[in-house]
Amino acid sequence: MPDPILDTLRTEFGDFGNLAELTRVVFRLFVAMALAACIGWEREQSGAVAGLRTHMLVSLGVALMVIAASQSKIGPADLSRVLQGIFAGVGFVGAAAIIRPHEGQIHGVTTAAGIWATAAIAAAAGLGRAPIAMIATAFAVVILVWLRRVEHKRAERIQQAENEKPG
Repeated sequence: MPDPILDTLRTEFGDFGNLAELTRVVFRLFVAMALAACIGWEREQSGAVAGLRTHMLVSLGVALMVIAASQSKIGPADLSRVLQGIFAGVGFVGAAAIIRPHEGQIHGVTTAAGIWATAAIAAAAGLGRAPIAMIATAFAVVILVWLRRVEHKRAERIQQAENEKPG
């Protein structure tokens, strides 16, 4: 006689019986978190509000939602709505990184954009598009690291020109 409790557990944890599917899920989650770590590490080193852990957790959550939605056999239109909901929610996380201290200056926009880009990278990884996610991560790191150096050099030149002006 079949045991209804064991049958329910087998049904609920059926994916764990399929080693190929389990490996695919673990790989996609790992890729999403590893790529987010590249961006999060740079933000951490820059002293940004959202660093390594934040980027990795956002990435894990986004990849998990995408994987779960795509495994539930929903159609493309429903998956599109899931993605829309994810990015609306991520926008709120990014908004929390933007602060307005004094003198009307806004800080945290780059961090917010980084969180948003990390979510997109995680969505790609969760959908099994690791190469696209890796290329996007490389571009994001170039933007964050190389362009910051360009901005600093420009600011130094402007400051130097200001100092050389006759008083």
